[in-house]
Amino acid sequence: MTVDAARDRLERLVTGFTEAFNREDLDEVMSYFADDAVYDEFNGARSAGTAAIRRAFEPQFAGAFGRMRFHTEDMFLDVTCGKALIRWTLTLEEPDRQGSYRGLDILHFRPDGRLAEKHTYCKAKTPFIRSKAELETEGNWPD
Repeated sequence: MTVDAARDRLERLVTGFTEAFNREDLDEVMSYFADDAVYDEFNGARSAGTAAIRRAFEPQFAGAFGRMRFHTEDMFLDVTCGKALIRWTLTLEEPDRQGSYRGLDILHFRPDGRLAEKHTYCKAKTPFIRSKAELETEGNWPD
C-alpha cells in the first residue's frame, strides 16, 4: 500500500468512527474496536475490552447528556504507526439547555484497521477532581 493510500485509509477510519458517534450508532462505533481495546476517558476512568467500553458509552448513546455532536477542528495522522489525533468541539443539546466544550482523541489503529486504544482529553472550566481513596477504590489511581 502506498503512503498516500495508507493515509487515506487512516483518515477514513478516523472520520467514519467520529461520524458513527454523530449518527448515535453504538453498534457501529463498537465495530471499530479490537476485542482487547482500551478506552481512557477524560475523567480518568479506563475501560478494557469491548464489553467494558460498550458499558462506558451506553449512557451517552441512551441520551443521558442530550444530543451530542462532534465537530472536527483538526486532525493529525501518523500513518507509519497507525495513530491519529483528532481535535473537536462537542456540542450538547437538551430540551432546556445546551453547551459545548473542546477536546481531542488520540486513536491507535492496528494494521488490520481495528481500534486498539482511544484516549480522550477535554478542556473544561472546572477540573474533575475526586478523592484519592475514591479513585483507589475504583482502581483508577495510577500506580
